[in-house]
Amino acid sequence: MSISHNSIRQVMEKPYLLLNCEKGGIHGIHVKLAAILEEHFEVIPYDEFLKNKNFYSHKIKIFYLWTYANAPKHSLLQCLPNLKIVLSPGAGLDHLDLPLISSYGVKVANTPLTVSSATADFGMALLLASARSLIEGVKMAALPDIRYITFNWMGADITGATLGIIGMGKIGYKIAQRAKGFEMKILYHNRKRRSKEDENAVGAKYCEKMEDLLQQSDFVMLVVNLTPETTKLIGKHELKLMKPTATLINICRGQVVDQDALVEALQNGVIRAAALDVTYPEPLPRDHPLLKLQNVIVTAHIGARTYSTNKKVVERMLANGLAALAGLPIPDEVTQSQKKSSN
Repeated sequence: MSISHNSIRQVMEKPYLLLNCEKGGIHGIHVKLAAILEEHFEVIPYDEFLKNKNFYSHKIKIFYLWTYANAPKHSLLQCLPNLKIVLSPGAGLDHLDLPLISSYGVKVANTPLTVSSATADFGMALLLASARSLIEGVKMAALPDIRYITFNWMGADITGATLGIIGMGKIGYKIAQRAKGFEMKILYHNRKRRSKEDENAVGAKYCEKMEDLLQQSDFVMLVVNLTPETTKLIGKHELKLMKPTATLINICRGQVVDQDALVEALQNGVIRAAALDVTYPEPLPRDHPLLKLQNVIVTAHIGARTYSTNKKVVERMLANGLAALAGLPIPDEVTQSQKKSSN
């Protein structure tokens, strides 16, 4: 019995994976990370797919979202009849239309556990940088005409201060673990109260009402998923409840904060400062007030952006993708309860 060259090629051909970006470049997946995917898949950048849609449409079985751009819409899903799974690194799901994806029989997987440590580290980095006026200190040290270092440059204490964490999930709890090392008092507000064991391990006190947390905290850290209920969770009313010496830190989604109300609060001394890794939109317009205020730190949504963490994310997504193609249980498949909470 002879085997045709076409049959051999079909057996040896790697499954096709569509990237929602390019390989390399400032907007694309890091070339070293793309190489990990290429060991197992034919990786097709999005632009190449658009140029040769008829050729690739029936071949694509996995859609990998490296960025939030080009999320799967009806028009894309309709032309990918053999798509098995959408892989979305990170914890958030608000950029995905989960009911739509599910209606096409396509699975979704993400990696909340893989990014939690790096994101928690960065949350604490923002807290420390804002409290101790790190950015201003760097600028002062680099002034061309500086002759002496002032001793009147005062930051805010961290040791013994009260940290209020809104959203005590995987990332929120890791922040509490780190804050305990700084001898901070920890309050938290969450949809569900954590176990006594969890609370005792980090010395956290549950606030059933978010208002109580806002009134008592020196630092307020936002670590919630973006849902209709959490959109503009922090607005003018909530900011007025905070101490005038308090700092707001946001590492989840920009839409969780009413940015106009935040600008007004920062300009009028309603709160001391803000440190934001997320904004709405991203990036902000270049003339946005948040980029000009001296009591604000804005970073470019880099909370989970370390090479080691992103390598683990790619490897984890690889495992999810291969499981989906093999018809095996998907380790990080988004469950129905997650889908409901993100809608």
